[in-house]
Amino acid sequence: MTDTPSPAAAHAPFSIASWNVNSLNVRLPQVCDWLATERPSVVGLQELKQVNEAVNLDALAAAGYRALLNGQKTYNGVALLYRQDLPEPTDVCVDIPQFDDPQRRVIAASFGGLRVINAYVVNGEALDSDKFAYKLRWLAAFVDWLRAERAAHEHLVLTGDFNIAPTDADVYDPAAWQNSVLCSPAERQAFNDLLALGLVDTLGRTAPPGSFTWWDYRAAGFRRNLGLRIDHILVSDALAAQAWTCRVDKTPRGWERPSDHAPVIWQGMAPVPG
Repeated sequence: MTDTPSPAAAHAPFSIASWNVNSLNVRLPQVCDWLATERPSVVGLQELKQVNEAVNLDALAAAGYRALLNGQKTYNGVALLYRQDLPEPTDVCVDIPQFDDPQRRVIAASFGGLRVINAYVVNGEALDSDKFAYKLRWLAAFVDWLRAERAAHEHLVLTGDFNIAPTDADVYDPAAWQNSVLCSPAERQAFNDLLALGLVDTLGRTAPPGSFTWWDYRAAGFRRNLGLRIDHILVSDALAAQAWTCRVDKTPRGWERPSDHAPVIWQGMAPVPG
């Protein structure tokens, strides 16, 4: 492991959130209001649907945050927002190295001795589609890259919209979703391959039944809690050995014109100086 913290970087309270905002341009006021209330140390956003130059950095700065961006017009796009009182991140990486892909789906950075990786995994559309074949190729490349990242960083957090419900308990109606995209054996195996790298599914380990993170806009899905748990925060064994909690914040999902996802928040101890 290469990121053993110095004595000046002892473990300290740290919080990380993940939120698919389904258009940062549309949801920016909600994001800023939520940041002002929750004040997480780092936030991984997915589905920006904006190029980097279009992101309103001044509004984020007014909320107390800086941003690392990997945006894309209309589709995809990811970001890491971090509090202004944190040291500047290092070793910033965008996209999966050696994987030729025009879609902007990954961003990673180190905050002191903590490595944070934020991902927006391919949806896949349908099991018999080209998009699903692409999803499996993408996941295979992602797992291979994470294997190297995990070997290099003892203290690692992987966050994002994985577009995978890991078990039947993570689906409001398992029979209806059986062998469907997001719930197929191949996707669930890829999720387990990530856990096998020495990562802990924090929300899955602690959340009560029905702790979903996504609800369809249709059929009153949120009000009826007809959801899926597809947004995740995985942490390395070293972080899982410290005291931590993980929860879903459903409040923003109930706002007017919300994202169809709710934020997930992990709070623990991490080797971050400052």
